[in-house]
Amino acid sequence: MHRRLEGRVVVATHNEGKLREMRELLAPHGVECVSAGELKLPEPEETGDTFAANALIKAEAASRATNLPAFADDSGLCVSSLNGQPGVHSARWAREAGTYPAVMALIEARLQERGCLSPDTRRAHFVSALAIAWPDGHAEIFEDRVDGVLVAPPRGASGFGYDPLFLPDGHTRTFGEMSADEKHGLPADGSRALSHRARAFQALAKACLKA
Repeated sequence: MHRRLEGRVVVATHNEGKLREMRELLAPHGVECVSAGELKLPEPEETGDTFAANALIKAEAASRATNLPAFADDSGLCVSSLNGQPGVHSARWAREAGTYPAVMALIEARLQERGCLSPDTRRAHFVSALAIAWPDGHAEIFEDRVDGVLVAPPRGASGFGYDPLFLPDGHTRTFGEMSADEKHGLPADGSRALSHRARAFQALAKACLKA
């Protein structure tokens, strides 16, 4: 049985861009958010081999440390022609490259090495897994994805991370060229959201945030 999420919640992230998106998604539901970064919680080692496993690691660690419900996201970019990389290692690739422009250049170089010039060879998808953990050990996980292609050069300065590289199917602008509302605003008519995080959040909201 799903459990209702309410009151004060720890958003288990130290990523300002991710925190901003999570707060925007949770705000209409009256959920008060404080981040793991603001509470100076240590970042747990993400040893899972799936997005869901890593999201749960972060949520459970924050919940244990604060005795509050904790909400965590693990997400990443999976490039078909790179055998699904960087995938669960998306953040690690960015750290090792130093900046997101540098890691996007690295991905483009690897695609070029493989002769991936046409859209059908540049297919990719974003995945988001959202986990909620309660202090008593109860946990719930919601996961979704959005498909698209990678553009060259990256376009736009909105969003964060790999957004300027990713053109979602059916659109002419990258995530980096979209406003926050366009990217992850939840449709009032209940239709499917656009971004991977918003789609996962739709499922979470239906299960845990609505009476």
